[in-house]
This record gives sequence, structure tokens and C-alpha cells, in this order.
Amino acid sequence: MIVEGRAVLIPGDDVDTDVMYPGRYLNVDDPEQMKAYLFEGYDPSLRDRLGEDAIVVTGRNFGIGSSREHVVQALRAWGVRAVVGHSFARIFRRNCVNLGLAVVEAPDAAAAAKDGSRLRIDTDTGELDVDGMRYTAPPMPPLVGELQAAGGLVPWTAQRAART
Repeated sequence: MIVEGRAVLIPGDDVDTDVMYPGRYLNVDDPEQMKAYLFEGYDPSLRDRLGEDAIVVTGRNFGIGSSREHVVQALRAWGVRAVVGHSFARIFRRNCVNLGLAVVEAPDAAAAAKDGSRLRIDTDTGELDVDGMRYTAPPMPPLVGELQAAGGLVPWTAQRAART
């Protein structure tokens, strides 16, 4: 799958889901309403830079902290197409996979990206283009690609159940 968009840098390493989506908003269950609280405890102005063409670019160990699916749900509600970073906390990566958001660990590409850089990701081959420069990452495993194409684990499971 090809994913293209504009880089939105999230500065820093070890950015915690607890500050990206503070606990006082965990009772919100509609992703459209979650959008208003994304990055609330970190830098609310980041929301103004998101949109339908955004690819979030992160530092090291992005998404540490609690298992807050709200972060990924809100990113998807904003129209974020993918997350590219130096490295990710295991549970954040899994939430991305389960909710159908492309997550790519590509330290060189993440380091090269600037706010507004144009990114192109081929998740099948692992090739990334950042402002015309080529980088590589591990290709997305086929099952993860299926989950992303289906919109996440729940829709993927529903599609499979409907076929049987």
C-alpha cells in the first residue's frame, strides 16, 4: 500500500500517551469528539497542524505509558494517514495495528523529515521517500497490511466471519 502525505513533527523522545490524551477525557468514546483532546497535556497546538494529509513523525519510544487507544482513535479521526518514527512503545505500535493506522519504524527517515516535508511510504516494500530522499524500513508483514486495509482488527475479523 502507498501512503503519502505531509509531515507533522511531534518533538521529543518518550512522549507518553498519558499526556497525549489525559485521563480526564477517557470517558469520551466518540473518536470525532476525541479529536478536541488529543495532545491536550502535551502541546494542544499540534492539533491545528493535523488534517487529512498528515503523517505524524516522531522521536524515540513514542507512545509509552498507558494503553490509550484514544490517541490512535483521535489521530485517525483527524485523518492522519500514518505514523513514522525512530521507535515506538510496544503497546502503541499494537494499538496502531489493531486500529488500522500505518506505523513505520524508520529512524533515518524520521530524522530527515521536517515539518511540512512530503512523505511517501510503500508499506509493502518498506521504501520511504522524504522530500525526494530514499530510505528503507522493514516491509509491513502481510497480516498487518490486511488489518490496515480493512480498517483494523475488528473490521478485518468481521470481514472474515462474513466469508464463512
